[in-house]
Amino acid sequence: MLDYAQARRMMVDCQLRTFDVNDNAVLDVFDSVPRETFVPKSQEPFAYIDQPIRLGTAERDIRVAPAPMVLGRMVQALKIQPGVKALDVGTGYGYSAAVMAQLGADVTALESIPELIAAAKERLAGKAEVVEGRLRDGFPKQGPFDVILVNGRVETRPQALLDQLKDDGRLVCVFGPDRGAKVTVFVRAGDAFGSRPLFDASLPVLADFAQEATFAF
Repeated sequence: MLDYAQARRMMVDCQLRTFDVNDNAVLDVFDSVPRETFVPKSQEPFAYIDQPIRLGTAERDIRVAPAPMVLGRMVQALKIQPGVKALDVGTGYGYSAAVMAQLGADVTALESIPELIAAAKERLAGKAEVVEGRLRDGFPKQGPFDVILVNGRVETRPQALLDQLKDDGRLVCVFGPDRGAKVTVFVRAGDAFGSRPLFDASLPVLADFAQEATFAF
């Protein structure tokens, strides 16, 4: 039987630490949250590989759990402190929500696919509130938020989500076209939003944030 605790330690030491994840609080959380419980049963033995893991059965709006090293850098960029309000967009099975909750955030986990909503509610009971809605709309009822994490690629500027940030709030997502996407952090300053690309990354585009196809003649 696979020793998941050992696999977690190896993930932290060989994936996160070598990819510039150096915040000790973030490293400790990734070493303690059991990622294998936040993936489909058939994928449990692969929970700690350095690849995204497919979640659910939807063909049009594909969901994945980002590779741990990518998610680690994204969470680190949010600079989560205990007591902050966080929105986890496209939560899937709820792993990223569990990570942020373990860091002390008050997490709202947003999902739009019924089978994933059910899976997240089962796994996040007592850790985060799972809500249903269109991802592009965010969840203003619970806002404004200090931090927002988007689990998936965003091709269009997520303005409705940005508008739900508090002043000095931070949003992190994989932003841009497939071959040119980068993990990007957005920061709110009053009515303005600055952005900074952090590193190259590739995830399936979330249907709610896909660029509309155009035709060339």
